[in-house]
Amino acid sequence: MSFPENTTVLIVGAGPAGLTAALSLVHHKYRDFVIVDAVVEGQNTSRAIAIHSATVEALAGIDAADGLLSRAIKGKSIRITSRSSQIFEAKFDPLKKHSAHPYALYIPQNVTELVLGQKLQSLGVQVQRPHRVVGMKQNEKNPRITDVSFEDGQVIRARYIIGADGARSIIRTIAGIEFSDPEGSDLSNNALAQMVSADITFEPEPVGPLTLEGHLNGTVFSGNFFLLTPFGNRFNAELTRDGKPTTKSIFRIGCAVPVKNGEPPRVPPKEYIQDLIDRYGPACITSDPSLNPTPVKIDQLVWSTRFRTNSAIADRTFTRFGAAVFLVGDAAHIHSPAGGQGMNLAIRDAIFLAEAVTKHIQASAENSDVEDTILQELADARHARALEIIGFSETLLKFAGFTYDAYAWWMPFSGASIRDLILRVFGRCDFVQSKVAWGLSGLGRR
Repeated sequence: MSFPENTTVLIVGAGPAGLTAALSLVHHKYRDFVIVDAVVEGQNTSRAIAIHSATVEALAGIDAADGLLSRAIKGKSIRITSRSSQIFEAKFDPLKKHSAHPYALYIPQNVTELVLGQKLQSLGVQVQRPHRVVGMKQNEKNPRITDVSFEDGQVIRARYIIGADGARSIIRTIAGIEFSDPEGSDLSNNALAQMVSADITFEPEPVGPLTLEGHLNGTVFSGNFFLLTPFGNRFNAELTRDGKPTTKSIFRIGCAVPVKNGEPPRVPPKEYIQDLIDRYGPACITSDPSLNPTPVKIDQLVWSTRFRTNSAIADRTFTRFGAAVFLVGDAAHIHSPAGGQGMNLAIRDAIFLAEAVTKHIQASAENSDVEDTILQELADARHARALEIIGFSETLLKFAGFTYDAYAWWMPFSGASIRDLILRVFGRCDFVQSKVAWGLSGLGRR
């Protein structure tokens, strides 16, 4: 499909960040933009699952939250457990003092993309697919325009380019923007540097408090952590679109794989996932009768993947390459999934960026030589926020990775045992629960 030769704004990438940027532009009554993506259709993979309170508020502010609210599970809490008992629970209900949305939405990322895409389409905007960017150069006639070339030979001229094209961003690469871990990328320094994630069903279906919808459960055990989120069957059609349909409840699991255990397979098979569950998961979903009186096994492996938990950030998220070039989402920053902050930051970045771009376009209409102050200030603020959230997620990851090994023979205590004791004792206090919920919600770091 061909698109116009000229546009004011070009959005590259139609994941959550790119779609949200487009929705925000439309909300601000600006429609001279094109949004493209390199793949034929949206990704049918689950990936991120939590949309926190601050992000729901931001989406509601551009009239893009209703579809997600109608589809998602409204999360009541996040729990920390051992394999057999609860250690701590942070309930979201106290957030009602601060927000009209005192909950997290639990919804697979591919469903989030589907809902946002449908909203955009209802507003008369179509994502142009498949169009892969292969080059950019400053326009010969206008130094504030960039000629963007595509794999199929088409060229589009744009004044603003929003790179929302993922961690391997071609926009970032061509613009010459560095992308690195602010603390280095040596895996040997991080025992929990790699993870496996999967959507699965069980036979028979497991029972117990951790299997109920509305809660994200994190199990800490032996220096590792394991995530369990019950989806019920409300997302079955989207999650099994390319596989075998099921009416059973689907569960999202995530498990850190210690570096000493070797690299996990690129697409971990059922047997590999089962072994992780039996070694690190909560007792209620294991097949080990010594842990679980009613053993269960994986029935269907709907989807699985591996990924690194290392962080990286672009050295700048705004530059001039003829056009004003911005990076949002994974193109701008990646970090561990601890705390579920990545997609949330991407969505909020996109909303704030589109507002700033609209203001700059309006100012440019009055003065073609308008300075980039508003754009640079926004970029600096969001870069600082990204660094803050990277630090937050890395702290959570280290907290989850404490081991039960004693410090010394004369000090029979461990970091993990002290952590668990503190959580069990102080976690009963409403103040502590509220502080944790506040930190996760993003309301204090929009």
